[in-house]
Amino acid sequence: MLAQDVSADYLRRIDFKLQRSPTIDGVVLRELKTHLDGRGDVIELWSEPWPDVIKPSHIYQSATDAGVIKAWHLHQVHTDQFTCTRGKLQVVVADVRDGSASFGHVNSFVLGVQRPLMIRIPPGTIHGWKALSPPEAIVVNFQSHVYDPSDEFKLPWDCVLSDVWEPRNG
Repeated sequence: MLAQDVSADYLRRIDFKLQRSPTIDGVVLRELKTHLDGRGDVIELWSEPWPDVIKPSHIYQSATDAGVIKAWHLHQVHTDQFTCTRGKLQVVVADVRDGSASFGHVNSFVLGVQRPLMIRIPPGTIHGWKALSPPEAIVVNFQSHVYDPSDEFKLPWDCVLSDVWEPRNG
């Protein structure tokens, strides 16, 4: 199935299963190293020798105001590979690729300055994020391809999995 053929109706027919660890084929988490001293800190964001990263062709920074959900979107071609450099962010990925061994799996991750991670998200998976801390969350994305609006497919944030977003009180 092509990304452009994924609709809200198609997504509502999937029996999604929330998983607490990375179970989606092609999703990779990389812990980022923080160098801390009395002057401040430095976090390594990307390095060519790392075995589990792709070489970016397009890098951008995005700000999301606290409480805002930016979801759902997917790509047919490009791979997203991003981290949160300010604030705290929840990232949710769901596998909607026909024939995938992890079809229907949903992975949810919380990352930010207290838990610096890079997440690699393969094409064909719907994904999005929610900024969890004020004033905003800053995301830096190291995409596999130069941005192409014809490879950006968006769906309403609440068309599926509207109850997956943090915080959950209780």
